[in-house]
Amino acid sequence: MGLDARVWPLFAPRAIPWSPPASDRYDALLLTSANAVRLAGAHLQHYRALPAYAVGAATAAALKAAGFADVTAGDADASAIAAMIAADGHRSVLHLAGRTVAPMEAGPLQVERITVYEMIRTGDDGLAQRLEPGSVLLIHSARAGELLAQRVGSERRRALHLVAISPAALAACGTGWASAETPDRPDDERMLALAAALCK
Repeated sequence: MGLDARVWPLFAPRAIPWSPPASDRYDALLLTSANAVRLAGAHLQHYRALPAYAVGAATAAALKAAGFADVTAGDADASAIAAMIAADGHRSVLHLAGRTVAPMEAGPLQVERITVYEMIRTGDDGLAQRLEPGSVLLIHSARAGELLAQRVGSERRRALHLVAISPAALAACGTGWASAETPDRPDDERMLALAAALCK
């Protein structure tokens, strides 16, 4: 898109050991992060026969790369894909996830969540001092927003623009930014479109 993109990870993913329950206890598998696919390890293969549901195209692609043939991708949040799972007639769902997850309205589903990874906060890398006035910051979670708010003071905020993946992530960033907005759907393509518009 012609943008000068720079990446500053505020967290690093780390796998958590887990014991796989029997696959025949479930009608479907749910993953809400590609990190869960990458860090679940060899146990993930126990569930390849289940229909798999993913929040987002990146998570769906990771599942397909891991050998899952029946993958359905949602383009909204976990509550939306839970409704999709229920509409498809499933009731018992295994959710492999991170230690911190966004709220999900499960509806009629019986969801068993197993933590397979966690996000570890990285050290302070001088982010605030590296941000150039006029930059657009893309924030992908409420936790990242909270950390950004801690690291960037009010004086620097006035010259920086925010695009956050959700209203919750935006609220966590605090106030005082040059501009702050969210896309109509929580995905990278829409975030980048907003960023590109700000860069014109």
